[in-house]
Amino acid sequence: MKARRQMKVQEIITKEIIHTQEDLAERLRLAGYDVTQATVSRDIKELGLIKVPSADDEYRYAVPTEAHPINLQDRLKRLLRETVVSINDTESLIVIRTIPGNAHALAAVMDNSNWEEVIGTVAGDDTILLVIKPKEAVQTVLERISTLL
Repeated sequence: MKARRQMKVQEIITKEIIHTQEDLAERLRLAGYDVTQATVSRDIKELGLIKVPSADDEYRYAVPTEAHPINLQDRLKRLLRETVVSINDTESLIVIRTIPGNAHALAAVMDNSNWEEVIGTVAGDDTILLVIKPKEAVQTVLERISTLL
């Protein structure tokens, strides 16, 4: 079921302009798949889907092409510069606010950056929670992000 659903995800985003996880979930439901936002989020991450600019000055989901590999560091820098609205921290957490619809893409790139201090991310539509360990490393991560901005 998961493999068929993920194939359907790729088919949908290839044939249609899908801006948000909610849009994708709705299209999957219309195609007969009973999905939650969490399921769609996992599928997006597992498939390595990316957000690319669309003709209407918004972003849409796309399948990354192997013919045009993207440098992860450059992609992280670009996403940080284009999508981050604010950054805040407390104890061992960093909260990054993005423009709507971009938190998941940025969190996925951050997860793949393998920053040893970041033990995990949680992303919503416009907010990312970074869990940092040890808590003394929060400043290091903030400085690294600041450098990329």
